[in-house]
Amino acid sequence: MPTPDIPAAPALPGASHLHSGKVRDLYSVDEGQHAGQLLMVASDRISAFDYVLDSTIPGKGEVLTRMSLWWFERLADLVPNHVVSTDVPEQVRGRAVICRRLEMFPVECVARGYLTGSGLLDYRATGEVCGIALPDGLEDGSRLPEPIFTPATKAALGDHDENVSYDAVVTTVGEEAAGRLRELTLAVYGQAESIARERGIILADTKLEFGRDAEGTTVLADEVLTPDSSRFWPADEWQPGRSQPAYDKQIVRDWLLSAESGWDRSSGEPPPPLPPAVVERTRSRYVEAYELLTGLRW
Repeated sequence: MPTPDIPAAPALPGASHLHSGKVRDLYSVDEGQHAGQLLMVASDRISAFDYVLDSTIPGKGEVLTRMSLWWFERLADLVPNHVVSTDVPEQVRGRAVICRRLEMFPVECVARGYLTGSGLLDYRATGEVCGIALPDGLEDGSRLPEPIFTPATKAALGDHDENVSYDAVVTTVGEEAAGRLRELTLAVYGQAESIARERGIILADTKLEFGRDAEGTTVLADEVLTPDSSRFWPADEWQPGRSQPAYDKQIVRDWLLSAESGWDRSSGEPPPPLPPAVVERTRSRYVEAYELLTGLRW
């Protein structure tokens, strides 16, 4: 698998850089009232097929941050979250939050209400997803009888997350924590799916991350219910048996796999830069998802 070539994170006043992922840069806050906490910055980087692309999507980091904050507010009755403050350095204002330090669970907590992506591949191979048997005859985009918890391992940069069974989560974090993660993941999905449906959007699936604070409370962390971590589909265009139109980076994936890009995914070479039109269409899709879900203008 490729190792993403991630640009150097910018220096920020009063903070020390700790780590950069495909999209986010993480800092330690060194001074002020939030000293000792973490500063999480969402960049405009975009990844596809385990590569971080040379092209960026203007405003994407701000869309992800605003959308996460909007969802955190609506989920506060279900689970506490990691956000402490949005009072961040000026150069990252709008795309960053100060958050508390947590002991993160080494599990990607995925809820699926519809069958697609890696879940569809597993189903076609075994009739199951993460050890959960599903009815015969399901297609790409089929709605499941009920939402399911389909966890995955957290992969290193450049590798794919791997779907695992619930028993594997129990082995990793213990029975009590595994049960709590499953309960919270399905509760968050259920509430968010209902909110999205009221706005004409299907929440097909979502990936959540949780951590544990010093008191042992399970806390919702990272980003939540954004086009980077979830599949959002226009409800009026949903049609099982085909790939669904989506409010995410599928535009980027489709272009990279097209003859126009000239890129061979199996070559081991990084993808080419995105044309301006693909960048703009992707940006517009993220903004459209934000406006439809929140009811706010960008």
